[in-house]
Amino acid sequence: MRFEIIFVTLFSVAAAVALIARWLKVPYTIALVVAGLLLGTAHALEPPHLTKHLLFTVFLPGLIFEAAFHLDFNRFWRNKLAISALAVPGLVASIALTALLFLPAAHAFHFIDGLRLEHALVFAALISATDPIAVVALFKRLGVPKRLSLLIESESLLNDGTAVVLFTLVLAYINGQEMSALGALIDFIRVVGIGALIGIAIGVAASKVIQRVDDPMIEITLTTIAAYGSFILAESLHSSGIIATVAAGMLCGNYGARTGMTPTTRFAVETFWEYVAFALNSIVFLLIGFEVRITSLLHSLPAILFAYLSVTLVRTGVVFLISLFLRRSAERIPWSWSVVLTWGGLRGGLSMVLVLALAPDFPMRSALVTITFGVVILSILIQGLSMSPLLRWMGLFGKKKEQVAYEIQRSILRAKTAALQDLDGLQAAGALHADTVKLLREEYATELAQAERAMRDLHIQAADLQRDELDAARRQLILVEKSTVLDARQKGLISQDAFDQLLASVNLRLVRLEKDGA
Repeated sequence: MRFEIIFVTLFSVAAAVALIARWLKVPYTIALVVAGLLLGTAHALEPPHLTKHLLFTVFLPGLIFEAAFHLDFNRFWRNKLAISALAVPGLVASIALTALLFLPAAHAFHFIDGLRLEHALVFAALISATDPIAVVALFKRLGVPKRLSLLIESESLLNDGTAVVLFTLVLAYINGQEMSALGALIDFIRVVGIGALIGIAIGVAASKVIQRVDDPMIEITLTTIAAYGSFILAESLHSSGIIATVAAGMLCGNYGARTGMTPTTRFAVETFWEYVAFALNSIVFLLIGFEVRITSLLHSLPAILFAYLSVTLVRTGVVFLISLFLRRSAERIPWSWSVVLTWGGLRGGLSMVLVLALAPDFPMRSALVTITFGVVILSILIQGLSMSPLLRWMGLFGKKKEQVAYEIQRSILRAKTAALQDLDGLQAAGALHADTVKLLREEYATELAQAERAMRDLHIQAADLQRDELDAARRQLILVEKSTVLDARQKGLISQDAFDQLLASVNLRLVRLEKDGA
């Protein structure tokens, strides 16, 4: 089948599956995997294979940049200890413990004949990175606490880069490269550090150019260059492309967008990247399903089940140990959140691509590929589908009924007010007869009064609504102040010293407000 036909067919399937998933109210990424499994088993389509080259040149840079672009740096920095602990020492511990748990069990129960410690380490390194894409969208839809969503998404962004670096180091050690613990640590710091520096440099450069132009198309192009350019440059210099893209994305989203983009341009850029993420996720999760062969999974089911249980058990232990470590700090993690962090640590496309990247003559490659695919599929289906009931059981499920009703009435009020303002413009332009304007104004005035009464009643029923609205309004007003200060500095209306003091004051108020509401 020709490439262009396959391309259109994949997007058609993705669109159809997304509509069905919305109707069934299940995460669309999970539905895509199931669709890929069914179509692959039926041999209905022969799509491109999910190779390391394809993932690293097409999918990963766009997906990572989009997530990093929307990540609030202030919130990230306030949770840096928890995120770093989960993404670096937590991942290292997960790799070691998974290998030590999986190896003796494989020997005792004869799951895999000939498995040695180095093979178990390779499996542990490639399977330990989390991929919560299947649940992050669910978190947003259900109104999960923002800090919890931040923890699980930020951990994934960082541990993807950490996992790739550690996987590379493990393979280098197995292939005979002399390496001490200190040498491995230095290599790790070098690869991650250079990647971060490259991402920062490209992110700052792109942001500086964004500040000097006011054209949505050019600014979208600059963010695209930052996303893929940082990844490609870092990889070509043998450093971490993932870490580089994370750094570039956070800088473009938190510095470039806030200081150089008009509201209209920012809306256009965010819409573009949201679509890119949707399109890339759609294809990559379909391809995950296509790569798996159900017959191979069934043949190795005992090994897959034990590997899945090992990975989940280790994830549970690591998350709860880190939660215990942070218990007396300002970044403490509630125990109920630890449960969600554990269960939300799904495995995804990166694990599959890393195992497929093993050399064809690598010992135990075929068995490791099958087990990895099985663990990924189980984690996506079991944990992804059970996340909503878990959130409900843990008391973290969404917004209260009154809050949703209040948001509806508030949106109606905004819409009606905007329509009345547009009506004033039509009247001033002489586009409508005075009698028509009077009739429409009376209709809208009645609807506005109804919305205001409904909001007033909801305020009385739920006292928290007024506090939430007050916090939201305060945050919006502080952001307006910040934008005004930044604009004044950009136009040369205030000195650098005055700008620094004013910006520090505004940022402090914003941090305090967000900390109280987190």
